[in-house]
Amino acid sequence: MLGCLHGVLMQVLARAFALMGRERDGLRPVRDSNASAILLLLAAILGFTLMDATAKFLTQHYHPGQVIWVRFTGNLLIFAAIFRGRMFGLLRTKQPGLQVGRALSQLASVGLFFTSLQFIGLAEATAIMDMNPVLITLGAALFLGEKIGPRRLAGIAAAMIGALIIIRPGLGVFQPAALLPLAGTFTFAAGALLTRMVRSDSVETSVMWSAAFGTAVTTLFVPFVWQPIDPAHWWIVLLLAFFGTLSQWLLVRAFSTGEAGVLAPFGYTGLIWAGLWGILFFGQFPDRWTITGAAIIVGAGLYVWSREYRGARKD
Repeated sequence: MLGCLHGVLMQVLARAFALMGRERDGLRPVRDSNASAILLLLAAILGFTLMDATAKFLTQHYHPGQVIWVRFTGNLLIFAAIFRGRMFGLLRTKQPGLQVGRALSQLASVGLFFTSLQFIGLAEATAIMDMNPVLITLGAALFLGEKIGPRRLAGIAAAMIGALIIIRPGLGVFQPAALLPLAGTFTFAAGALLTRMVRSDSVETSVMWSAAFGTAVTTLFVPFVWQPIDPAHWWIVLLLAFFGTLSQWLLVRAFSTGEAGVLAPFGYTGLIWAGLWGILFFGQFPDRWTITGAAIIVGAGLYVWSREYRGARKD
């Protein structure tokens, strides 16, 4: 059964990457592809939340370092199976320093988020991580010279307030582990900004650098925390690698065929899925503070993105 599942997953991924190559040769105009891009993004967000749910399950049984190693190593092995002889060629880049920085940021984001799932609910961690759009806006202004006005600053401040409502520092219910996804939002934003800076490299090159770097670093530490994987959990391990790889491809394809200003609001559907998986799989119901804080973060994010979109349309 395990071999059959592995074969099916590999066929799906191989077909997806083959389609990616053909579509890239003749993309339709952006205005004609926004609808399909929205569907791709919705599928990507669904896949990422399922990856997070599988990671949360695995972190209840294994050290987070081992689960993080599975995430990146699985990604690398899938790429090796699909691209075969082209794999090492994909590592060629004119910006190795930026690619290492980007890969390190992604490793930190995954590590912080997966570790937090041992201690807090999936919906809470996801809501805090959803601050990243407004932080990316702030980072672009600070480091890339993009303009930012008082309205966007207000949106960033509102998102921070929403996160503090969820975390509730100074109260008896405060969980120090909630600071992990909060730190993860900053590393994620850093990775997104570095992705903009290495956009002259192909998507496959950037993904390969992340997978190879993450695998190399985690392989150094995983022997110290390794424990044998229960045979009953291997199918979940395969799903973690599958959802991580396919969702990343769907996300890249969505933003390469649709307008970012149109797509961005749909990213917040992850909160709905994360809340649903938390209830169905772990019996964790988000409390009123989490719902309130998440609503503020989403509202702030939508406001910032709407301002960017209107500005882009005027230009």
